[in-house]
Amino acid sequence: MHIDIAGLPAERVVFATSPLAELGLALHALSEPGHHPGLHGWATATAAALEPDLADRMVEAEFLWRTTFSDVFLPFSGVRGGDGRTGADLAEDLDILDRLDDERFVAAALEFTCASQYGAGAPSPLGDARMRARALDLAAARGPQQVEFTQRLLADPGSVRGWIRRLFEDCDQAFFADTWRRVSVQLVADARHKTELLRRKGLPEAIGAVSAAVTLDGGADRISVDKLSEGRTTAVDPGVGPGLTLIPTSFGWPHLMVLHAPGWRPVIHYPVHLPDLPSPASVELLQLRMEALAHPMRMRLCRNLARSPYSTGELADSHGITAPEVSRHLSLLKKAGLVTTRRRGRYVLHQLDLTVVARLGSDFLEGVLR
Repeated sequence: MHIDIAGLPAERVVFATSPLAELGLALHALSEPGHHPGLHGWATATAAALEPDLADRMVEAEFLWRTTFSDVFLPFSGVRGGDGRTGADLAEDLDILDRLDDERFVAAALEFTCASQYGAGAPSPLGDARMRARALDLAAARGPQQVEFTQRLLADPGSVRGWIRRLFEDCDQAFFADTWRRVSVQLVADARHKTELLRRKGLPEAIGAVSAAVTLDGGADRISVDKLSEGRTTAVDPGVGPGLTLIPTSFGWPHLMVLHAPGWRPVIHYPVHLPDLPSPASVELLQLRMEALAHPMRMRLCRNLARSPYSTGELADSHGITAPEVSRHLSLLKKAGLVTTRRRGRYVLHQLDLTVVARLGSDFLEGVLR
């Protein structure tokens, strides 16, 4: 993943906190506790205390944060003519979200159906019949709940936006306000520390402090993020206004995310600490599983399958290979006990077994979820 920064002034590189971005990852941790071994206690206690109505509404929208991390949680990056500033509190972040135009909001909310088009500058499903049909077709592979959400969003974006804002406000009242008060101290301190590194020692030092997976290369003209996914964007797009924002998160590990949508300000969303993980499996079992993972395509498939169940056809479409090729790779992963399969209607869905993956150790878990 590459971000071009040639000619970008140092003052346009900003370390900031975002309550809405942190809420997104807190919701993800509630939906996928297997991704976050260090947060099991928090997730269990928080889920148990939720009112049934709020819990049901969270399930209705969880594909915004469970299968992908929707860019609706980083609206400051996409507001046309905006200054790239995050909100001081969740209410301000939600006000910025309200300023995001319908085309960008809908595209971000439908990332779970059109992930293969992310970064390609695809037309909006609001105005393009082909993209609209594609979004509905791919939503069908996810289930009736996703189809209903997609239909509502495409028919009346305004009402869905209002519903989502109320959901986030109710999450804030139920659990996130207390959580943010606790974690924001660390996040503000981290952003301040890296801002001082940038000011006193320069961009290489500040970038190096973010993560070992983030490097400055190309004669300091490009930031590279070591991820299994591929993409490229620029922080000097004249149509957006030059700039790069880096957001620390307390809930994010092992995810290290890069917003690289065309026309949006690039964002690196990075974790500030690492939890302990279980010990790896036996040597014999580890050898069997590592042999299954030796092929780079199977590693890329694992990245998808770690986030959500996928059908063979979806995987083939995302990676530009045939369905039989995907089936052959999945067969080897299943023999190693890394992938589980279940049927939903006419779709056969495959998913990575995160409990097994966690036993391979933190490096592999971080690699596929980064």
